[in-house]
Amino acid sequence: MIRPPLLQALVAEGLGTALLLAVIVGSGIMGWRLAGGNGAIALLANAIATGGALVALIHMFGPLSGAHFNPAVTLALSSTGHFPWTRVPAYLAVQGIGAVSGVLLAHAMFDLTLLQMSATVRTGPGQWLSEMVATLVLLTIILRALRSGTMAVLPYAVPLAVMAGYWYTASTGFANPAVTLARSLTDSFAGIRPLDVPGFILAQLAGLLAALVLDRALRPTAIR
Repeated sequence: MIRPPLLQALVAEGLGTALLLAVIVGSGIMGWRLAGGNGAIALLANAIATGGALVALIHMFGPLSGAHFNPAVTLALSSTGHFPWTRVPAYLAVQGIGAVSGVLLAHAMFDLTLLQMSATVRTGPGQWLSEMVATLVLLTIILRALRSGTMAVLPYAVPLAVMAGYWYTASTGFANPAVTLARSLTDSFAGIRPLDVPGFILAQLAGLLAALVLDRALRPTAIR
């Protein structure tokens, strides 16, 4: 397989992550405004916009960077031998920078103060468990597709899993450390209080570890 040059991959990964966050935050702002404060309608709009954007972004940047847009995905792929560890630090850096840049872009598009801190409380055992489960599901979908040779389904399976996560989890399924950190910088519908970020990220890392254990358990073994 031909691997794109690192610089090209990093530009694609950073830009894709930025656009993903711009969609998450921007659609949350628009949904909340148009729904007149109806949280269910705003969440539905947020989920649909995020899922639709992910389909486009994975198709757009997948051939260049793999379209991880998520440190948990990068670490899972590296841990299972599908991505070189030498590229991991650079990927994590551009994912973080891209995520924060996407939040600032969303604020600029809606004429909001660029630098904000969220006041939205998202904490508690139920939300932490939700983040673990959402991350486990997302990573297992990706790893099983790699193991079974069904990579062609990922541009649709991943967005659908993310959209479902908005609704079946108590946390609305962040499942992404870079997204979690960046969303602490928006005091909008999509925000999370900075104080609650460590709990979410620890739960996501627990989901990553669980996904690696499950991947190992589900690997086919040779019959002697």
